[in-house]
Amino acid sequence: MGALVLADGGEFKAPSAKDFDLGPIFGEGTFVTKPMVQAFLAMIIVAGFFLIATRNMKLVPSKLQFAGESVYDFGRNFIAREQIGSKDFRPFVPLIITLFCFILVNNIFGIIPVIQFPTFSHIGFPIALSVLVVYPIYHGVGIKRHGLGYFKKELFPAGVPWPVYILLTPVELFTKFIMNPITLSIRVFAAMFAGHLMLLVFTLAGEFLLLHGAIAVKPVGLVSIAFAIAMTFLEALIQVLQAFIFTLLTANYIGMALAAEH
Repeated sequence: MGALVLADGGEFKAPSAKDFDLGPIFGEGTFVTKPMVQAFLAMIIVAGFFLIATRNMKLVPSKLQFAGESVYDFGRNFIAREQIGSKDFRPFVPLIITLFCFILVNNIFGIIPVIQFPTFSHIGFPIALSVLVVYPIYHGVGIKRHGLGYFKKELFPAGVPWPVYILLTPVELFTKFIMNPITLSIRVFAAMFAGHLMLLVFTLAGEFLLLHGAIAVKPVGLVSIAFAIAMTFLEALIQVLQAFIFTLLTANYIGMALAAEH
């Protein structure tokens, strides 16, 4: 979490975006931040989980093997196959599963004690994932499948009267080649940022009222803490959903790029 937000004089100062600027871990002049370490840690956790889960596979799976197989089955059949299609989905299964697990772990960091910070509440991380990973693959597979005709397919959808292209083509260009990677990033960022900020507000407000408030308002502090606990469970659900949505849309974009027509 951010630093204790008590202003001079004992007045409560509400959390803000400044509480998300954690600064370099090793002091001024260095560049390694807590979210960077978390992203690296998430990579190790995901890789380690699947390596251990598949190290000694048996016909009757252990609990860890069962968990790994469940995640694989979910990514393969409920995301990749459904969105990309049974004909083309197989090469993209590793990408889909890796994206889902990596985003999920980074999101869940927001409710893990001690860590308590969702990596993707820093917009640079979802933008990097979207622009440097999803966007090139999304359009790359389309160009590989259709050649330069891919751009015609995307910008000039079949079956549309030609005068409509005057309005439709600029919209398609803006949506497919500019807004898709941006909105893909903003969804997960906004959810993680807003959720963590809400938890900060209720937790720190409750702490302030309990420790520094008058006796009459201390029960309000207890209510605030209770809301913070309830919202932690809600935030956990949102963290899972956002990882799912990001991955689902990625698979959907790939499926649209590979499709013969819209």
